[in-house]
Amino acid sequence: MPQMPAPSNDTPIDAADLSDSASTQATPAFRPLYQQIKGLILNSLRLSEWKPGEAIPSEMELAGRYRVSQGTVRKAIDELAAENLLVRRQGKGTFVATHAEQHVQYRFLKLMPDSGDLSSEGPAQRLIIDCKRLRASAEIARALGLRTGDPVLQVRRVLSFADKPTILEDIWLPGGPFKGLTAERLSNYSGPMYALFEIEFGVQMVRAEEKIRALLPDAEQCQLLKIEPNTPLLSVERIAYTYNNAPMELRRGLYVTDTHHYRNELN
Repeated sequence: MPQMPAPSNDTPIDAADLSDSASTQATPAFRPLYQQIKGLILNSLRLSEWKPGEAIPSEMELAGRYRVSQGTVRKAIDELAAENLLVRRQGKGTFVATHAEQHVQYRFLKLMPDSGDLSSEGPAQRLIIDCKRLRASAEIARALGLRTGDPVLQVRRVLSFADKPTILEDIWLPGGPFKGLTAERLSNYSGPMYALFEIEFGVQMVRAEEKIRALLPDAEQCQLLKIEPNTPLLSVERIAYTYNNAPMELRRGLYVTDTHHYRNELN
């Protein structure tokens, strides 16, 4: 018997049918029921059925919608919460994670002051150097899943902590989803950049991949970061993805680490 396809959002799941299918033919493509429910919830997130910061239906409501047990829904939500895509709030329900929330704001920023307390420095001071529209080079197009020559936005900015320039970033974004983004809008928005992407452009960054190496700055980088030419920098290249592993940002940052360190947790 061929594998039963996962139903769409509009078609309730018949748990009994799925169980029968699983018992008669367990193939490598088979996914546990809770994983299929997780996929359906992810699809609703991708389609913005529930927007960042909004509550999703209760476990009981989702169980009725998908015709599965509440425990199956809970297991799917547990995984999404562990992946920082949903946030549980005791006594209030489950909400779509947003980069506007304090505990999520620094999810992708791993540079910490040597004191260990990022909040002790206060919010970063941001200086937008440039925001321009251009054609994607082959390298940028490949990183963002575009074609060479497609429109992209390039943003350059400096982040300072305690009035000391600490991070120089060059950021490339696909032109279509971020049409209308300007240096003025970036400068006037006081929250995190990823929160701006969510609120004004409907793009939520849900995961990222990074490559890290050490290098020496060139003359322009020295001027922007106010450092000497022989100052070692940490170079962090990040590709950030929205739902369905769609790349939405290429970011190359140069980090000054004389009073900071790059901190990561490994499980």
